[in-house]
Amino acid sequence: MKHDESLIIDVNLHDFEQHVIEASKTLPVLVDFWADWCSPCLALSPVLDRVVKAYAGKFRLAKVEVDEGDNMKLAGRYGLRGFPTVLMFINGEEVGRFSSAKPEHWVREFIEQHCAG
Repeated sequence: MKHDESLIIDVNLHDFEQHVIEASKTLPVLVDFWADWCSPCLALSPVLDRVVKAYAGKFRLAKVEVDEGDNMKLAGRYGLRGFPTVLMFINGEEVGRFSSAKPEHWVREFIEQHCAG
């Protein structure tokens, strides 16, 4: 999966602290917890890609493939029960989340609600 490296990054258990928690202190970070076998995840992915590009630098998208390495520990840390689950981090804290595939207008409203200004 090819990403615009500046706005969309792949993150794992070992660099989550740096690329999500620390990074969210300067720019909001939306974290997409997804899996290859999850069809709603595959439906949501292009929606998130379009939205992050449309907002051009208002936030960054970090993608966590839950079945890779120790990434399921991150899902456990945040109490995720299903996928996809998307968390928004601002200033090192989770400020919002949603689960399952959503239409683009819904995702845009979520972004607006959490990334004021």
